Amino acid sequence: MAAPQHARPRPASTARSGPRLKLHRRTVRVDGRDYRVITLRPGTRARFSTNLFHDTWHILSDVHGAMVLARLLWGLSYQRRPGTFVLIDAAQLDPNPFDAEPADPIALVPSELTTVSPAVLGVVRGGVARLGPSESTVSWQTHGLDLALARRRERDDLPVGVRSFTRRGARWEVEAERVRRMRGTIVLAAPAPSLRSTAVWVARLGLWWYRGQSSVDLDDAHGEVQIWRAYHREVSIARVARAEVLARHAGASDDAPDVLRRLIWQHAALVRSRRPANILPI
Repeated sequence: MAAPQHARPRPASTARSGPRLKLHRRTVRVDGRDYRVITLRPGTRARFSTNLFHDTWHILSDVHGAMVLARLLWGLSYQRRPGTFVLIDAAQLDPNPFDAEPADPIALVPSELTTVSPAVLGVVRGGVARLGPSESTVSWQTHGLDLALARRRERDDLPVGVRSFTRRGARWEVEAERVRRMRGTIVLAAPAPSLRSTAVWVARLGLWWYRGQSSVDLDDAHGEVQIWRAYHREVSIARVARAEVLARHAGASDDAPDVLRRLIWQHAALVRSRRPANILPI
């Protein structure tokens, strides 16, 4: 007997980053309130990681992941039901590409509509698989993001003397997004206008590169979305480096975290030298 059509998402649908995403919805009840948890579907090709560096929480991915993240932020800004938030959980997370430490789940929250408490995050942090099957498929419409990007491109095409200075970090607008870690989850919370503004900047990542990386600040540099040209390669290198360090240095996992990270960073250079790079950073 053939498997039910809903048993596994079609590969083509899970690799898309266009204006219409198909997402899953679950409802959890915490402290007498219902929360609508929106998630990517199993098998979605977009991958993410997180880490803390220089007191800044980073959300890490590649160009495809940045576009998916931008569409999640844009669509979330138009939600009208209180208690709604987006969760990127273990199914779409990689260990970080520096030392292969596990990534934290990521919660995207429309702050004017939803407040997530430690209790809520404690319920969902274990992954949506623990919450039971999806209750429904959500059609996430983000055509407005494409229009906003087109308008932005038109503005960028203006002569320099006419174009306004809007580089992230030196903009005239006051952003209201907040990034923090709560109950083991990276929470990016913002009102609707800021969600849309951030979505545009995240979607534009990859238009500029520095040493193979492209990034945009969040929350007055307390957070950052950073993409890498060779994200998947670096994740793989970090995995190998961590495994080889732990195999060769008995008790390394018992060392102070900073000591172990330093050993992995140093060994990653050797692992990287064994693998010819397919992409040269610029």
